Amino acid sequence: MYLTKDAKEEIFAKHGKGKNDTGTAEGQIALFTARINHLTEHLKKNRKDYNTERSLVKLVGKRRALLDYLTKKDVLRYRAIVKELGLRK
Repeated sequence: MYLTKDAKEEIFAKHGKGKNDTGTAEGQIALFTARINHLTEHLKKNRKDYNTERSLVKLVGKRRALLDYLTKKDVLRYRAIVKELGLRK
């Protein structure tokens, strides 16, 4: 697996409330972003891997839904996570 337990804990510690708090929207968005970046690099090498392409599209949709939820809940948190991860609308 490309994301070890330590790597996930680091992501959640940096973007969430703590390393064991895996449920915050910011932590999930950061985790999805890391997975999306990994799959994007994989698809650059393996253009015809359609299963990975489908997984990537589903992950982008999940991240978009979480970002939309965060926009409705707290715009400041949304702006902070978008700026921190370098995402754009």
